[in-house]
Amino acid sequence: MKILYIILIVAAVLVVLYFLAIMPALGSRKRNEDFFGVYYAHRGLHDNAGNAHGNMHGNLPENSQAAFLRAVEAGYGIEMDVQVSKDGVPVVFHDFTLKRICKRDGKVCDYTWQELKDFRLCDSEETIPRFEDVLKMVDGKVPLIVELKVERTDLTVCRRADELLRGYQGLYCIESFNPLVLLWYRKYRKDVVRGQLSDGFIKSGEFKGLLYHILQNLMLNWLTKPDFIAYNHKYENVFARKLCRDLYKNTAVAWTIKSSRELTEARDKFDMFIFDSFIPDK
Repeated sequence: MKILYIILIVAAVLVVLYFLAIMPALGSRKRNEDFFGVYYAHRGLHDNAGNAHGNMHGNLPENSQAAFLRAVEAGYGIEMDVQVSKDGVPVVFHDFTLKRICKRDGKVCDYTWQELKDFRLCDSEETIPRFEDVLKMVDGKVPLIVELKVERTDLTVCRRADELLRGYQGLYCIESFNPLVLLWYRKYRKDVVRGQLSDGFIKSGEFKGLLYHILQNLMLNWLTKPDFIAYNHKYENVFARKLCRDLYKNTAVAWTIKSSRELTEARDKFDMFIFDSFIPDK
């Protein structure tokens, strides 16, 4: 009987610790309301293959000035990716490596801005843009979701991007897969809305190990206190994600919605939507 009692006590403690571990920022939903009511174009309103959304003047590659301009003109919010060059210049580019988009060897961080600025995106006339130039072009016309790319522990991009965003007059928030980014913002820029990106890492079978189990199940929320959770909509049934929205009333962002059907299915489970590959009805 005593052993059973101890087991029940231990189980209860573990349950409490779990709920504390995944607890995001409380009461932040109202803080996020300005971001509601608009769909967010994933890496801009782009089409890497060309003739994007009626464009007849060549392709609109992802994370290009042309794709961002098209999103602004259409009235969509923008999700974009920011990392730093070898000499610390914030640039807008998704992959850490250049192979897929620029057909170049190496990583973004292996090249200076002067070298990167001439690299073509998807065989188009578009080149890798500076984050500063994108901010000037958008100029507050639509809200921004800025994903900060940190491969390991170098957080230079947080400081460099924040130097530009401090002077930006438009509505923006930041997000990252790397919890260290959110921790940096919690320490230095508490006023900026921050979101934890996550995925069904283990469920997908692509990743293994304790770290990905922790990240999939949002078990560092106690430390980073995200204002929203941006999750791969295909894994919306992950228990921790559902608890964050349903129990803690945290804002839920869906990525990346790729059809009207997916959007319809996600509406009751998320609050904000990042889309790609189709045009959602406004």
